[in-house]
This record gives sequence, C-alpha cells and structure tokens, in this order.
Amino acid sequence: MKSRIIYGPILSRRLGRSLGIDVIRKPGVKKNCNFDCVYCQLGHVGTKISYKGEIEGLVTPGEVVEGIRSYHRNIEDLDYITFSGTCEPTLNPGLGEMIRGIRKISEHPICVLTNSSLVSFEHVRLNLAEADLVVATLVSGYEETFESINRPAAGIGLESIINGLKAIMCMEKRPRLGIEVMLLDSSTGYPVNSTDREIARLIEVIKTIDPDEIEILTVSRPPAEDFVLPVPDVRLKEIARRFDEEFGRDRVKLVLQGLKKKSSSMKHDNVEEEVYDLILRRPCTFSQIGASLGIRDEELNPIIEKLMFSNSIVTIGSKSGRYYRAI
Repeated sequence: MKSRIIYGPILSRRLGRSLGIDVIRKPGVKKNCNFDCVYCQLGHVGTKISYKGEIEGLVTPGEVVEGIRSYHRNIEDLDYITFSGTCEPTLNPGLGEMIRGIRKISEHPICVLTNSSLVSFEHVRLNLAEADLVVATLVSGYEETFESINRPAAGIGLESIINGLKAIMCMEKRPRLGIEVMLLDSSTGYPVNSTDREIARLIEVIKTIDPDEIEILTVSRPPAEDFVLPVPDVRLKEIARRFDEEFGRDRVKLVLQGLKKKSSSMKHDNVEEEVYDLILRRPCTFSQIGASLGIRDEELNPIIEKLMFSNSIVTIGSKSGRYYRAI
C-alpha cells in the first residue's frame, strides 16, 4: 500500500506512538491548510484554504478505513491512531465517518490534532465528537497576537475559535479536549506569546473553556520563519507552574524537548517509502527517523543518501540539531 494516507508511526512527545492519517493525499502537495503559522515545521502555505470546496484530492472514508486495515497490524506498540498530516483534518467533511469506520476494525484510541480554526461550526464539532481525544491549538488570548502567529485565512477569528472550544466542552457526547499552548520567542521581538501579559490572558481565556488538559510546549523543529525561537526550558517550567497553580497539576502537561523514547516495533513493506513519507509530514533528525520507524543506522544511512542524491530531501539546521526536510 502506498503510504500517502497512512504515513506510519510517529513518536510524539505527548501522544506516545501514534499512527498518522493525512486527510489529503494529492501527489506533490506538501502542505495544505487554512493557517500559515510562523512556527510551522512544514514551511509556508502557498494559498491558504478558506473553505472545504477549495481542497483537491480529499481522502475518502473508505480509503482511510482500508489503509488502517492494511497497515495498523504492522505495529505492535501503538498508542493512538491520529489525524494530522499536511492539512488541517477538520477541512475534510468525512472526518466523523472515517473515525466511525476505524472503530469497526480497531480498538486503538483515536486522536485528532486540530488548529482549532473551524470549531465554530457545528458539523465540525460533531465530527470531532467521534474521537477519543482532540488536541486543539490556542496560541494567544489576543486577536492581534493570534493573527500574527497563526496568520489565518480570511474570515477566521479568535473569538469564534474560543466560542467553538467552549461549545465542545458543552456537548452531550464529546471527546476529551486538550488545549495545546504553543509558545515561542522571536529574534525580532515580535510576535511573542510567552510574556507575562500573554500568559495572563491565555490563562483567563482557557479558564472560560475549562478543557480536560492543557499542554505547554515550544518549537522543536525548524520553523517556517527564521526569526522564530524556542522558549528556554527555564521559562517553560516557570509558565507551567503558573498553569499548575490555576488549573491543578493533573490537568497541565509540560512537554520538553529531548525526552528519550523507545524504538518502534513494526514490520515494513517499503522502508524507503516510509522514510520519505515520515520526512514529508515533518522534518526529522536522523535519530528521530530511526526511532520512529525502528530502523538501524546501517539500514537508514543508504536510504538517506539515496533521497539526498535524488533531491527528494534537503538538510536544514537548527539549534536542536540537523533535520531532513522534503523538497
């Protein structure tokens, strides 16, 4: 099976081992979204999507279910089946049907990672309600900061996002809701959402949403904009303590870089394709690729060399290491 829909195991700092699903599989499309976030690991969006009719190559529920049926048994230690990838998952109107179909063939919990852009729509919330866990991004409680960091398509506003997240928590049938607070610094001084003023406003807004959990993290892979910097661990821990005081330690997760993870245990149909698909979905270091796919260094080296020689991937540097990114 070509792994353009089901793209293999990802070692997540917060979800453990996750089997990813991309809701768009158009060949050659590396990123398709309604945000153009300054911190995005996939680089810039050429044209931001403003509504579902603009998307070409939507994956169908049948394709997803068949992909899971063929693939997920290859992985012995799977924690989640996760909708993420190169596109905002809620842009696909078949998301709820996909989740229901997966439940018929797999007992693994299902997570949706969303940028929160469309949660103001009832049909989107109903789709998300089919999942076990929804992790929704919220970078600021101020409209100006939100727009500067997420750079949304026209018509997407912070107030509607906040109201949509509140509505999820009020649903009779709902997923567990996590708010992902992606914090960043900037070499130019703007945009920054890790100041005391920003954190106070975020806490105020998140209190009104009252989610099940809150994840505090910062940039770990090379971002779309060179001026974006990760928040130092010392500051992250300080911010996490403030959230602990407001929400309780049980609800707050501090996600730090450099946490060691066990290697994957999986069977491979086409190792080279799986390596490329992993890099296509997110820039990775050599060690991250090996750990995610359970590949030994001596097996991975010639694959990386071949992909480099064919100009399929390039190397990019960052403070956290040397990464490979798909061209």
